[in-house]
Amino acid sequence: MGKARLEAFSDGVLAIIITIMVLELKVPHGADLAALGPLCPVFIAYIVSFLYVAIYWNNHHHLLHTVKTVTPGVMWANMLLLFWLSLLPFVTGWCGENPEASWPAALYGVVLFAAGLSWLVLQSAIIAGGGILKQAIGADKKGKASLVLYAAGIGLAFVNPWIAEATFAVVALIWIIPDPRIAKVVGE
Repeated sequence: MGKARLEAFSDGVLAIIITIMVLELKVPHGADLAALGPLCPVFIAYIVSFLYVAIYWNNHHHLLHTVKTVTPGVMWANMLLLFWLSLLPFVTGWCGENPEASWPAALYGVVLFAAGLSWLVLQSAIIAGGGILKQAIGADKKGKASLVLYAAGIGLAFVNPWIAEATFAVVALIWIIPDPRIAKVVGE
């Protein structure tokens, strides 16, 4: 399989995830601006999750430029990543409806942690298949630090869900710019 097909499939799945998330936004039952107030937590959860999907899409695009061969390991690792990302609409909705509750925030963190771990698995599969990724990412301190922050956020969800959710938003901000090391190695 060529990497173009893998990228196209992944793009389609990520587009569906975004579509499902936006369909979860409900129209308010009122015609004035006050009717939007109760929807603010849901909309904020949507914005953060949309940002996460956009970050994964953008970084995935750059990551696939380093692929020499799409091996079965790369395909399965990619599917594992897409599986965890496909749970974002569910946890986004639950967290948005219950922004001050511990369990929704914790489960949101678990999904983000699992997606981050899956990203590392995908990187390992790509490196095993050859290519230039290992040269670009080195020890990948950013990826490993993200997992630590996700784990901390999961624990913080039981202390203060708002702090946990802020921690998850910070990780998104860390990743908002694609890894310049990959861009440099692939000549972008």
